[in-house]
Amino acid sequence: MTRDTVEELLRRIGGGDPDRTAELFADEIDWQLNWPAEGHPAVPWIRPRTGRRDMAEHFRLLDAHHVPELDGTTVERILVDGKDAVVTGELVRTARATGKAFTCAFALHLTIEDGLVTRFYLYEDSLSVFRAHTGGDAGADS
Repeated sequence: MTRDTVEELLRRIGGGDPDRTAELFADEIDWQLNWPAEGHPAVPWIRPRTGRRDMAEHFRLLDAHHVPELDGTTVERILVDGKDAVVTGELVRTARATGKAFTCAFALHLTIEDGLVTRFYLYEDSLSVFRAHTGGDAGADS
C-alpha cells in the first residue's frame, strides 16, 4: 500500500491538479520544508503546513511560481520500508519571476498510513531554489 500511494502521489503532483493531490494527505501531517525562513515573498510555498487543507495551496503556489513546460524533474528511486518511503531524484525547474533555471538533487521522506500521507519531509538544495527565485544571494535581503 505504501508504494502504491507514493506512486499515485507522484502521478498527481506531475499531473498538475493541486486539489486531487491534496486528497492524498491526512487531515494532520508532519511537515518539513522550511528554508529559507518562512514568509519570504519569493518562495511563498515554503512555510509551515499542517494537513490536507494546506496542501492544495502548496501545490498551486509551486505551479504559479515555476514554468511547468520547462520542468524536467525526475524520480530516480522509491525505497519502501513498511509505512515509510524515500523518493530520490533531481529537481529541474525554472523560476517564473526571474527566468532562471535550477537543478538540485532531492530526497522526500514520506510516511503513509491508511493510504494517506502523514509525513512529508523534503530535503533539497534550497539555496539554489532561493537564488533562482530572487536572482540574488541568500545572505541578502532580496
